[in-house]
Amino acid sequence: MKVKSRDTAAISLATNHNAPPDLDKPIFTLSVASEILEVHPRTLMMYEHLSMISPKRTVTNRRRYSRRDVMKLQAIQTLTREHHVNLAGVRYILALLKRLQSAGVDPPEDLKNLDVTQLDV
Repeated sequence: MKVKSRDTAAISLATNHNAPPDLDKPIFTLSVASEILEVHPRTLMMYEHLSMISPKRTVTNRRRYSRRDVMKLQAIQTLTREHHVNLAGVRYILALLKRLQSAGVDPPEDLKNLDVTQLDV
């Protein structure tokens, strides 16, 4: 009977497609993340150097970006490209938007397209 219950548990875990995606699982390499974001890999290294993003590292010290990291990088790109904000301003605006969201206040009209609900700011 034990084997049967173990098999049932394994099947239920394997077929559980309703589980939310793990946003913090480090899956993208530097080159893949830079392709997704259409930036030079050195740009992502610069964001890391400025402590705007903190990708996980493998045992061989390779960078791995999570979905949450890519979402934050997309928000950074939106602010720098569409709103012409410098990186110091980006840091401030993202923190401010997160505080507004936690207080239940709507963001300004121009920044409503930025979703900071799942970002680590």
